[in-house]
Amino acid sequence: MHNSFSVFDIVGPILIGPSSSHTAGACRLASAARAIFNKPICDVSIYVYGSFSQTLFGHGTNKALVGGLLGLAPDDQRLTGSLNIAEKVNLSYRFIMDETTFSTENKVRFEMVSSDESKMSVTGVSIGGGSIVISKIDEISLRISLKYDTIIVDHLDKPGAILAVSGILADSGVNIASMNVYRKAKNDRAYMIIEIDQAVDSEILADINDMEDTSMIYLPKLY
Repeated sequence: MHNSFSVFDIVGPILIGPSSSHTAGACRLASAARAIFNKPICDVSIYVYGSFSQTLFGHGTNKALVGGLLGLAPDDQRLTGSLNIAEKVNLSYRFIMDETTFSTENKVRFEMVSSDESKMSVTGVSIGGGSIVISKIDEISLRISLKYDTIIVDHLDKPGAILAVSGILADSGVNIASMNVYRKAKNDRAYMIIEIDQAVDSEILADINDMEDTSMIYLPKLY
């Protein structure tokens, strides 16, 4: 197991807003959801749980969530005006406080729709100090921290799939810090979450993406 301890666990991030969990963490969760969806977002339902539902407006969590969906960083001065920016670029959004599902975590779920009507749900939690964990993509539970450059491989669960991807990375001299595989069911869709120690060339990523029954997203580390 690799060591995920960093200086941010001690001093916290540089951010706009009063709370690292409710602003920086919220912004990073939205940024991660945007990157994972990897399509232009035209409409999104934002379900908030736990203390997020209590700090949504008081701590500017709403502005942080919308700002992240627009691609703004936690220390971007434009974050305070993110709602106005969303209106200008025609990003339709709504906040839903889900009172039927109890949560002690700062949890949020993004139900995103793109201009071509593709849909994806991404769920995550803010765990303190601006750190986050993505805990679910659609109906598949998983864990993504984005403290490393991360390759997300959406593939068909079948023999040889993991070996093929890891072989491409090994042959290209890419060191894997960790790899976990999450699947919905046997022989169904699955996700490889691969944390790596260095940036990856686009040609390597294209080789993975060209595999049969496979698509991938490359996410640079957030912090």
